Amino acid sequence: MSSARLRPGLAAGVVAFVLASGVGCTARGANTPAPPDPEHQSVAEFNLGLDAVNHGDFRVALSHALRAVEFDDKNARATHLAAIVYLGFCNGLRGFADPDCRLADAEKYARRTVKLAPTYADGKNLLGEVLIDEKRYPEALDVLRPLTTDPSYTSIHLAWGNLGWAQVMSGDVDGGIVSLKNAVTEPRFCVGFYRLGVAYEKKGDLTQAELNLGNAVDGEACNNFQDAFEERGKVRFQLGQVDLARADFERCRGLNPDTLTGKRCTQSLEAKP
Repeated sequence: MSSARLRPGLAAGVVAFVLASGVGCTARGANTPAPPDPEHQSVAEFNLGLDAVNHGDFRVALSHALRAVEFDDKNARATHLAAIVYLGFCNGLRGFADPDCRLADAEKYARRTVKLAPTYADGKNLLGEVLIDEKRYPEALDVLRPLTTDPSYTSIHLAWGNLGWAQVMSGDVDGGIVSLKNAVTEPRFCVGFYRLGVAYEKKGDLTQAELNLGNAVDGEACNNFQDAFEERGKVRFQLGQVDLARADFERCRGLNPDTLTGKRCTQSLEAKP
């Protein structure tokens, strides 16, 4: 809905139309439409929010998602969308730090989604991801581990990917590597390969780290993965592959020099010979 004010002439015309048609009066004629159904309005707002996400307008998306929840607080798709956008702000949607990062709100709407739709695996997976960002790793593991054995979950690689990341971040690098290897059985899972590369880097196996970070940027779907280029540059520098490392940092900066990752890559280029 537009927030623009009507021009005076149009405003008068609308008032005249309302008075003439009886809209807003207590008595309704046979041809007077019934008030909009809140559930239908909620669905409409959700659809607008989804469209805004697809166009990269995340604040507009959040506004529609929250209105959808106001119209129907049992709309699990709307609560899920709100949680996704809130988490996206915290993860740096479009690569920038965002003042709208509120992990507590992301968790609130993720938990509401799970409560409203307890069999909705994507909702549980999202809650696990939020808990990882909140560094509540044992809770994240409890949420995510059952998803990895759920035969109905068609995106099980996402659960393995988040489970493995929670394990790595909590210090169980070997366990995380096992889980992340399960995640990357989906060959286009760029984030899974990136996390597996980071896990091997933490373990000190730089050869496997470079290999998996290479998989994270391989192919058309992954070749704009800025964080993976930065990480591979760091690994290659440790391996003594200075020219290849610089090429990765250059690629990283070239994707967008103004993001947090792009700025770090610029610093690496200036600091390293």
